[in-house]
Amino acid sequence: MDLVLLCVFLPLVTVAWGQYGDYSYGPYNYGDNDEWVNVYRQGFNFQCPHGQVIVAVRSVFSKKEGADRLWNYACMPAAQSLGEPTECWWEEINRAGTEWYQTCSNNGLVAGFQSQYFPSVLDREWQFYCCRYSRRCPYSCWLTTEYPGHYGEDMDMMMYTYDHYIRGATTTFSAVDRDRQWKFIVCRMTEYDCPFQNV
Repeated sequence: MDLVLLCVFLPLVTVAWGQYGDYSYGPYNYGDNDEWVNVYRQGFNFQCPHGQVIVAVRSVFSKKEGADRLWNYACMPAAQSLGEPTECWWEEINRAGTEWYQTCSNNGLVAGFQSQYFPSVLDREWQFYCCRYSRRCPYSCWLTTEYPGHYGEDMDMMMYTYDHYIRGATTTFSAVDRDRQWKFIVCRMTEYDCPFQNV
């Protein structure tokens, strides 16, 4: 009898854990054939499909190609508890050749990146594409380690936990290496509406 109950309940527990448990995303699908979203020294605009957010960032550096990087991103649907995005927008431009810190305004989550290369400084301008989910608010925010670990290295940043979201980034820029290191701002989101407008 116990074996019969185990056979009945084990699939149900597995499904429930997959929907509500603290499980990992992966493996990531970076798009068709894992192609890059840009070519060296060119601008690009990448947006996740509606209702999805960025969960992984991959990049390779080339000094001979103007100290530039190829980029690729992976998206996953936001948790059902957040509902549908109520609005999406492009944030302010982060200027090339400078350090910067930015989170999505209005409690938004990062759902895309836009970038333009500037040969005069061998660096890129950046904009985040952000989406707000009703009046959900971030909490338990933290910074990732630096990606890449050293200037000029390849980077592969991925979110390992389902209910954590990228809200922005802080970057440093090396005038010597002409490269940038990123720390991503990661938060959990409330499952209820809250009164805060710009956290």
